[in-house]
Amino acid sequence: MPDMILYRKRLIPNENILLNKDLILFADEKKIVTKWNTINPRKDIDHGYSLYLPDEGYKISKFLRSDGSFHKWYCDIVEFYFDKENNSCTTLDLLLDITINDKGIIRLLDMDELAEAHKEGLINDDLLSKALIRADRLLQTAYSGNFRKYSDVLDSFINE
Repeated sequence: MPDMILYRKRLIPNENILLNKDLILFADEKKIVTKWNTINPRKDIDHGYSLYLPDEGYKISKFLRSDGSFHKWYCDIVEFYFDKENNSCTTLDLLLDITINDKGIIRLLDMDELAEAHKEGLINDDLLSKALIRADRLLQTAYSGNFRKYSDVLDSFINE
C-alpha cells in the first residue's frame, strides 16, 4: 500500500479533506498508522499519531502538545472505504467520538450530532447501527482496562 492517499469525510460539516500532509508510517489490510500535524493551529494540541483499524471501524489518535507531552486519546467511530484503483482510503466520520484524557476519564461525544444526522437523512439506518455498536464495543474495551491493546500498537510505531 505504498503512496496510499488518505481522505477524511465528515457529514457535519459536510467536507471531504485530502490528508496529503499526513505521513503514513505503516499500512496493510488490517491497519494504517500515520503521523500528522494539526491542519489548523490549536493551543491544546500540535501533532499526533493515528491508528486506522478498518475491521473494527475505529480511528484511534494520540493527541500531543507542542512539547510532545500527551494530551488525550481521541477515538473516531468511522466507516472505511477503500478504492484499490486509486490506492486511496476514505474514512467517513460516523460522528460518535470517544476521548480518554491523561487522567483516564472516558467520554462519549456527539450523540446529538448522530441523532440529528440520522433525522436529516445524512446517515442511514445501517450506518447508525454500526456507529452505536462500534462505540459500545470501544467503550467496553476502555472501561474494562483493555484499551492498551490499541495504545500499545500505536506507541510501538511512535517509539521506533
